[in-house]
Amino acid sequence: MTMDGMKRGQKFRIVSLPGETVKSQAVRFGIGEGEVVTCAGIIPAGPVVISKNRQEIAIGRGLAGRITVEPA
Repeated sequence: MTMDGMKRGQKFRIVSLPGETVKSQAVRFGIGEGEVVTCAGIIPAGPVVISKNRQEIAIGRGLAGRITVEPA
């Protein structure tokens, strides 16, 4: 399952960040493999908004579609 398939309010763990480009972009957002985050919202035809430590981060659909996650 990828991050762009999550529903609002669902908690999930980041399982895999494939490739150096995806890893570097995720690190800039302050997320990494093994992190547990919450889906704060999904904007139609737009980014996936996640919440971690009272911070909300909007991740583009292209990047969210490459990040593998599992329900936490």
